[in-house]
Amino acid sequence: MSSDEEEEAEEYLFKVVIIGDSAVGKSNLLSRYARNEFNLHSKATIGVEFQTQTLDIEGKEVKAQIWDTAGQERFRAVTSAYYRGAFGALVVYDISRRSTFDSVPRWLHELDTHSDTTVARMLVGNKCDLANIREVSVEEGKSLAEAEGLFFIETSALDSTNVKTAFEIVIKEIYNNVSRKVLNSDSYKAELSLNRVSITGNGTDESKQTTRSSLAVSFTCRFSGSQGFIMVGHKIG
Repeated sequence: MSSDEEEEAEEYLFKVVIIGDSAVGKSNLLSRYARNEFNLHSKATIGVEFQTQTLDIEGKEVKAQIWDTAGQERFRAVTSAYYRGAFGALVVYDISRRSTFDSVPRWLHELDTHSDTTVARMLVGNKCDLANIREVSVEEGKSLAEAEGLFFIETSALDSTNVKTAFEIVIKEIYNNVSRKVLNSDSYKAELSLNRVSITGNGTDESKQTTRSSLAVSFTCRFSGSQGFIMVGHKIG
């Protein structure tokens, strides 16, 4: 097979999970990203559902299988198995409900306990359209993200603010991780295959390895009155 044919054959499939308390907007984040839809009367997800999205990154087809994991306590035993094989996670809280932010450390612990790979993690403060009843400040979200080595972003599934950005940062970070030269060894490809990531062809990315904490970028939306937002981005750490 020629090098051009090998390049065309290269394909990536990554599993990404969305976790967080019930009613923080996980299902609407996924439906807004995957189908550009929003349901004001969305009901609690029973079990797990997923959508597959395809991105073109550096000329390569990258597929993300994004799983919406139920946040209600009685389903945790059912969904814990779905952490396994995940290479990315969005940990979501509702900026208007402090209790959902206080639950983030528990969700991170559960992710660390059940995942069997290095996971690109994004802390998502959803419902930033509800700034008038905000209970969690932007600074608190940034501080937690910095402490845990996470990306951080505030989103609104209602008006689409930062939704696409949130998912694509995570997916591109996963791609960057697995496309580095060090991951081209046969042993690592075998490990990725076991964890539901498919890689064919020979990647040639020789980009310098960087720690997750130094890659952390935060994007927040700040409202002035009832309209408009400023997206602020900076490296943490």
